[in-house]
Amino acid sequence: MTTLTQDQETLAADGDDAVLAAAGDARAFERLYHRHVPRIHNLARRMVGEDLANEVTQDVFVRAWEKLSTFRGDAAFGTWLYRVGVNVILGRRKKLGIWRERYVEGDDVIGRLSTNPKGGETRVDFEAAIEHLPDGARQVFVLHDVEGYKHREIAGQLDITEGTSKSQLHRARMILREHMDR
Repeated sequence: MTTLTQDQETLAADGDDAVLAAAGDARAFERLYHRHVPRIHNLARRMVGEDLANEVTQDVFVRAWEKLSTFRGDAAFGTWLYRVGVNVILGRRKKLGIWRERYVEGDDVIGRLSTNPKGGETRVDFEAAIEHLPDGARQVFVLHDVEGYKHREIAGQLDITEGTSKSQLHRARMILREHMDR
């Protein structure tokens, strides 16, 4: 008798629900939504900020519903959905025209970050610090250091070179390091 782990049960449930949802079962899609909305919302919040995260998260699930027939089951549903999410978020960023300069001259960015109170216990609000990075640096930082994508993959997603991806990551890390050293 084989017992399934929690992850294996989730994968199996995702697969079953994806097939049902692709056939038009709204309740199956609702189950998928509830299982995956926290991860997609976190991605959206990190990529476009708190203000747009809820709206963009909904856009991701609308797109997933529309494209569900393209899910072949070659990868886990969560992996497929995450890729749909990255594409929707990047498309939204372009559409809204919120691309800032790839590199900010001087210490403008660091000046926008709030400093930590000096004292016995210093805490860094890492999420707030990420949100204040220049967009190009933030995207690469989130995709590489937070989500685990390789520079080659990031370059393809953002339509930049691998070298630009690497330099954006370096820039983001330097800005964050400067902020934490304050």
